[in-house]
Amino acid sequence: MRKILIPTDFSANATNAINYALELFKYEVCIFYFMHAFQDDIYTDEALLTREALSETTKIVGDQSQKELETTLKDVKERCPNPRFSYRIIASNNVLVDEADKIVDEENIDIIVMGTRGKTNDRKLSFGSHTLQVLKYVACPVLAIPEGYKYTQPKHVLFPTNYLIPFKRRELKLLCEMLFPFRAKIDMLYVSINDGLSLRQEDNKAFVAESLRKNNVNFYTVKKKQITRTINAYINEKAIDMLVMVNTRHSHLENILFQSRFDKIGLNINIPFLALQNIKRDT
Repeated sequence: MRKILIPTDFSANATNAINYALELFKYEVCIFYFMHAFQDDIYTDEALLTREALSETTKIVGDQSQKELETTLKDVKERCPNPRFSYRIIASNNVLVDEADKIVDEENIDIIVMGTRGKTNDRKLSFGSHTLQVLKYVACPVLAIPEGYKYTQPKHVLFPTNYLIPFKRRELKLLCEMLFPFRAKIDMLYVSINDGLSLRQEDNKAFVAESLRKNNVNFYTVKKKQITRTINAYINEKAIDMLVMVNTRHSHLENILFQSRFDKIGLNINIPFLALQNIKRDT
């Protein structure tokens, strides 16, 4: 049974992410956890908040969170009466990244699906602060859905890699099973100015091929120096409808996400983006 966590702030972006997840996993037996962490909402007007009013404000915000989650759930059940799906709602007096991390551990979540930005984030950036925090600190694959992205079946997926990462079987299995119903083609793209692969790279490539053997996987090497520019060009030229990358220490993705701003790096993510986390978890 697939376990999917969807954080929401009840924005249009969050609703869009929910809709995408419902379509993407419609062939699987799933439990969806709709979660709203409302601690930040309590302190929105902290300058006006007194100690005496804190308890009352917390109750009001918590009750509103629960009510909106129930409304979300009612709407989902009406729009998507899938007998394979079951649901949980979680209203928590916590910050989003901590609550997400807690639920992932307690419920053994397979994947987090969320919008690339929340309702308060800068529209000039590809990723909002909450999404970046979840990507960086929560040990779980994250599927980020761009604002306004209209669902389309993932048919052509790009997976850039240098084959230096010891891929996790659980995460590759997730990717395999997620894409198999759509007969998606997966392009493994190695961007390098060097010829050939080391023994380590060859072993990791073989592991990927074995783990994704049920999928239509193609392996490509492009002799280029500019990795980000090459990824962007490939996405545009090949009509890619999902980008997959692995986030681990000293990876290209880590450099893009956490050491520089997207508007400087120039990785244009306007398609669903799956970040595998390459972190040891139960299989």
